[in-house]
Amino acid sequence: MTPEIVITLSIIVGALIVFGTEKLRVDVVALLVLIIVGLTGLVGPKEVFAGFSNSAVITVWAVYIVSGGLFKTGVADVLGKYILRLSGNSEVRLILVIMLTCGLMSAFMNNVGATAMLLPAVINVAKQTKIPVSKLLIPLSFSSLLGGKLTLIGTPANILATSIVAENGLPTFGFFDFTPIGLVVLATGILYMIFIGRHLLPVRQPSGEAQVKGDLRKHISELRVLEAGKLAGRTLLESKLGSAYDLTAIAIVRGSVTLTKLKRDTMIQPNDILLIEGSTDDLLRARNEMGLEIANENKRHAELDRLSEREIGIVEATLAPRSSMINRSLRSLNFRERYGFTVLAIRRQGEVITSQLQSEKLQFGDDLILQGPRSRTPALEEKNDFLVLEPPKIPEDQRRRMPIAIGLMVLVIGLVLFAGIDISLAMVMGAVGMVISRCLTMDEAYASIDWRTVFLVAGMLPLGAAMETTGTARYIADLMLDTIGGMGPMAALAGIYLLAALITQPMSNAAAMVLVVPIALDTAASLGANHITFTLAVVIGAATSFLTPVGHKANVLVFGPGGYKFFDYARVGALLTVFLFIVTMISLPIFYPLFP
Repeated sequence: MTPEIVITLSIIVGALIVFGTEKLRVDVVALLVLIIVGLTGLVGPKEVFAGFSNSAVITVWAVYIVSGGLFKTGVADVLGKYILRLSGNSEVRLILVIMLTCGLMSAFMNNVGATAMLLPAVINVAKQTKIPVSKLLIPLSFSSLLGGKLTLIGTPANILATSIVAENGLPTFGFFDFTPIGLVVLATGILYMIFIGRHLLPVRQPSGEAQVKGDLRKHISELRVLEAGKLAGRTLLESKLGSAYDLTAIAIVRGSVTLTKLKRDTMIQPNDILLIEGSTDDLLRARNEMGLEIANENKRHAELDRLSEREIGIVEATLAPRSSMINRSLRSLNFRERYGFTVLAIRRQGEVITSQLQSEKLQFGDDLILQGPRSRTPALEEKNDFLVLEPPKIPEDQRRRMPIAIGLMVLVIGLVLFAGIDISLAMVMGAVGMVISRCLTMDEAYASIDWRTVFLVAGMLPLGAAMETTGTARYIADLMLDTIGGMGPMAALAGIYLLAALITQPMSNAAAMVLVVPIALDTAASLGANHITFTLAVVIGAATSFLTPVGHKANVLVFGPGGYKFFDYARVGALLTVFLFIVTMISLPIFYPLFP
């Protein structure tokens, strides 16, 4: 073993450990890997930053923009109505239609985007059919992962694997070369979920609006501001109701007028009635210290009901995959002033947080229960920070551009298939077309890109190059062949699949591609086997992120809205992982013979 191989293996092990601990963001880890690979001289100065100009990276960000155009023009709204019309009230038919729809969508856009587009529609369908939403959302996220194996642009991992194969001077994949095995994988997932998986799914229905209102009544009081009290003549910011007492003012009733659009500089006047949300102990402490009295008990909460019936309502929203709000507190965001909503509770990993909300740092997958003017709902989704869990209200001028967005997607595919244009150039043309046709603005295009994935892929590519130049990939391949090579090429194929499935658990499947595809190519070369077959084993194995909610962003996205607990995923996903391994090992050599 050469010193270069030792250094490369040390970097790989270190990256795996840091990815697994989640102490640093994945893109930060990738950039650290890039720096270390450059400083150790495993690759030259030019190769260190070559990932940023790699065609795979360009294709990835262009796919995100095209997906954003499809989202902004209301494709999800149409698909939601289509799902309900086809499935009726049958749970089996609903699972079938949802998984088929999301799987096919994931073939042409990133799988997190497909999940995000359908999530509000599926939740709305669950409400109308009275089927627990927990029976539908794991099938939704799993189908997005399975459907991503249908085409070249289905996931960044597919694009990256294709690029690595091409850079090794080998024949690579066409746009639909993934489709035969991808259809088998998707069909296996759907059949499993219909006949087995749905019986393992929990029956949980997160609080609906009526229940939320009922729970709020236990924590909301109407308090009158006394003339001699400390609050009279102060602004809400000066009152320190939030910072000192952990209370939230929802509205102010002043005579016959109700103020709902409260800001930090809203003035509190004598005899105002404050609708305040908070614990009983905090309310009593504020009442005694600030000069407040409980309003007429007979009218208590009547104003809350009237507000709910008019413009104020309960809104549920989850953090979007590319939200800039992650790891920021509500206080640092000036949340209510910025959006006009009061955060009443945060659902996180099966728990409901109702205290100290202003200082709570938001996490991806958080499900926020908000109260505020319904007219302000579009503000939540303006910069792709939140995904409102109700059918989107698409402006009519945007809805009219839906055929343009779909047409651009079809044009991109046609250019690749029939004009022989490189996929990266075709996708950039589609992305620019989305902006020129005003399917989305340039700012929205930038916001649609998951920059974390872009930097992850660009940062990890030099490590893949180092594995080849130092002989590390060959070393690991020879080690694997020495161990299981005597059992035949099928055993080697199974070993590559399981290696990819194992490595993808602590890191993203795109990062797994960088590490395992070079090993797969060297293993195939040593056996004289078909490199396409071995590469596809990596692609499918790295997509088996079914065991935990944090295994993939699509899983995290449905975690809060579905009311799931951590081990719900393993209970449903473990058997699916086993079935997919068996089916893939049978099907791969049929569609892509082991020996060319």
